[in-house]
Amino acid sequence: MNTVEWVAAGLGLANIALLVRRSVWNFPFGMAMVALYFVVFREAKLYGEAGLQVFFFAAQIWGWALWVRAGGGESRVPVRRLGHFARLLWLTGTAALALNLGWVMHRFTDASLPYADSAIAGASIAAQILLGFRRIENWVLWIAIDLASIGVYLYKELWPTAALYLVLLVMSVLGLREWIAAEKAQEA
Repeated sequence: MNTVEWVAAGLGLANIALLVRRSVWNFPFGMAMVALYFVVFREAKLYGEAGLQVFFFAAQIWGWALWVRAGGGESRVPVRRLGHFARLLWLTGTAALALNLGWVMHRFTDASLPYADSAIAGASIAAQILLGFRRIENWVLWIAIDLASIGVYLYKELWPTAALYLVLLVMSVLGLREWIAAEKAQEA
């Protein structure tokens, strides 16, 4: 299992590095990564995370199509921000999803850390959708997700994955900075 986790972590680094640069080629790396992480998380009894990988796989295909359509096939995709009301709706929806998923996992499974797992899963779904729509706020969510994930993975002794998420945290901060700069350049 450790080899699978290390390969998944390496693919994750490539995926996020390409995302920071707004390259459409992040998606094939992301698809391979999430396929491997499905196995890793299922074995760790992090069912929310495992199920999330199925969602991520489909979201990678969807995001790839959206980014190519937005002009990302040959260049870097344009980015935008959510409005204030949209942010509130996304936050409310994400919290509701996380709480309900946590309750279901707590009540009906032997999930390890069901509420932490579901919070990460719910926020990750929102962040992935916002990423597909090329909204800058996706990076803010990924930063929060990375911080929470590091704690969960350390607790579950998923050392390569915790290390990956530490690097992803740094890359998410860089991604936020890069996308804010890209937005300013687009407006100029």
